[in-house]
Formats: sequence, structure tokens, C-alpha cells
Amino acid sequence: MRCTKTAALVVATVGLVVMLSCCRTSPSVPVREYQLTGEVVRLDLVHRVATIKHHAIKGWMEAMTMEYPVREKAEFAKLHVGDRITATVFVQDLDYWVGHIHREAGK
Repeated sequence: MRCTKTAALVVATVGLVVMLSCCRTSPSVPVREYQLTGEVVRLDLVHRVATIKHHAIKGWMEAMTMEYPVREKAEFAKLHVGDRITATVFVQDLDYWVGHIHREAGK
């Protein structure tokens, strides 16, 4: 019985890994860039995610408050709740993140 449970767990784990690897963004999908202007309203230090209340992002999204991953540690480290920022939103297939973050003057 124990071998059957272990084998089932191994098969399930391998299947999950294969499924997740198939869902990754293909490197052949181009990265599009959009300009964002908004205010940082929350920071998730563990996952490096900034919740930003932003204006409409021309060609991509209406104005809203949304969570954005920040891939670079140095970029995330310079953010503070209440900062008014401009940044680039990078979009590749269904994946997106922000970078090239600049605090607006006066903050």
C-alpha cells in the first residue's frame, strides 16, 4: 500500500511539473512595453509585488488599482507606500511586471 501511495505521489508531482513547464511563456513571444503613472498603495515585501493605483495605460488597460510584480530587487527597494511613480509595464504573453521605476518629484 505504501509503495502505491509513493508511486502515485511521484506521478502526480512529475505531471504537475510537466504541466507548469508547458504554461511558461515562450521566449519567442515578444515583450511589449507600456508607460504607467500612478501611486503605490501597498507593498508585499515577501513576493516583491507593488499594488499601484494607476491612470489608464494607453494601448493596454483602463485606470485601476492592480498588483504588479517587480522583478529587480533594487527597483522594489526604492518603493514606498504613497510614492507617485512612473514606470514601464512589461508584458509577455500572459506575464507582466514593472521596471524602470522613477519616483515623481516632490516625493
